[in-house]
Amino acid sequence: MIYDFLKRFIDIIGSLLGLIFLSPLLLLVALAISIDSPGPIFADTPMRAGKNGKLFRIYKFRSMVQNAHEILEKNPDLMEEYKRHGYKIFNDPRVTRVGKFIRKYSIDELPQSLNILKGEMSLVGPRAYYPYELEEQQKNYPASRKYVKVILSGKPGLTGVWQVTGRSEINFDKRVKMDAMYVKKRSIFYDFWLILKTVPAVLSGRGAV
Repeated sequence: MIYDFLKRFIDIIGSLLGLIFLSPLLLLVALAISIDSPGPIFADTPMRAGKNGKLFRIYKFRSMVQNAHEILEKNPDLMEEYKRHGYKIFNDPRVTRVGKFIRKYSIDELPQSLNILKGEMSLVGPRAYYPYELEEQQKNYPASRKYVKVILSGKPGLTGVWQVTGRSEINFDKRVKMDAMYVKKRSIFYDFWLILKTVPAVLSGRGAV
């Protein structure tokens, strides 16, 4: 379809330009992370569910201490809060000093341009959900199953509807409904509108944890 061709073309051009023009910032962030805390530059996060449920490794700058996921699994109190708040932890003790800044302004997400070039993600799309997050949350919100099915028919995005309207302030049931509506809409003009909305949303830092 024309939409799919244009979307992929825009993804390739947009991610390439982003990597080129933002390369000084990316290098500066990588240096800051290495100085701030021991560990790799990129986060070692669990696999995400992509198009048709295919699992892929997402690229993100490390904003937490090393082995953060293992620490979460071994701490019952943290795990309880993680699940209670929709797989988010407010004032997460695992987040580093540099991590707080790059998470607030979504700078940690910029390496996902590599996922876009690989065809695993798009500039605009639904959130890249964890498989276990989808499984657990669908039990809590049974009505969300129909929306999750629609979401997994498309590629996850670097930005999207929920990212520009509150991020972590939006509950799972509302989030998946918004993401499903986006996938059904399939509009290049809507994609451009969401990209424009992303700039003020990121600068405000609203809903970031």
